[in-house]
Amino acid sequence: MLDATPQPRSVLITGGNRGIGRAIAEEFVRSGDKVAITSRSGEDGPEGTLVLAADITDGSTLDAAIKAAEEAHGPIEILVANAGITDDQLLLRMSDESFESVVDTNLTGTFRTVKRVIKSMIRKKKGRIVLISSVVGLYGSPGQVNYSASKSGLIGMARSITRELGSRGITANVVAPGYIATDMTAALPEELQQKYLAAIPAARFADPGEVARVVAFLAGDDAAYISGAVIPVDGGLGMGH
Repeated sequence: MLDATPQPRSVLITGGNRGIGRAIAEEFVRSGDKVAITSRSGEDGPEGTLVLAADITDGSTLDAAIKAAEEAHGPIEILVANAGITDDQLLLRMSDESFESVVDTNLTGTFRTVKRVIKSMIRKKKGRIVLISSVVGLYGSPGQVNYSASKSGLIGMARSITRELGSRGITANVVAPGYIATDMTAALPEELQQKYLAAIPAARFADPGEVARVVAFLAGDDAAYISGAVIPVDGGLGMGH
């Protein structure tokens, strides 16, 4: 009789130490996978994960982190590119440096990570890439020209990866979360929270676990024929975009 127990997979999650990234890491740990996360400090990862210090704007730190992850867990089979930053400011006041730093982290940093990880996926002829975007990447938001541009760029990236590597058993998809109940949203003034809630058809913020479970589905065998897709987890906020 064949053993139907699924084999643990080697998973890498960038920015897996807090918020949505942490919830994603915890979801894969619960599934029995071997999970490595990156954080800039190299600290504070969820229980059961290998925590690696890396800055996705620095290719040498990424090289070291990916090498350590693969030495510990084997070639990376699932990449979740989650690390990102914001630096909000109205367009007229936004500095070149603010725009460049957000794009360098959120978009170019994702490119740096994907480029380094796909080598082992191509060799295995199997891989799952999930890029964490945002409803803002499609919907737009005042004061977030830099963030919105970087997050919408991930869609073109995933679709180009799909066309390049789809025949190699590799999928690349985008998850676009809306407003998520994290420490960051909890710290917003009550009046602002109510304004956001009024715009969301579901009339609530999402739990980070709701995003994590969508990512886990896209990383699984049941999603083998889904690639280049943008999956919103936003309670209907950005529908039609």
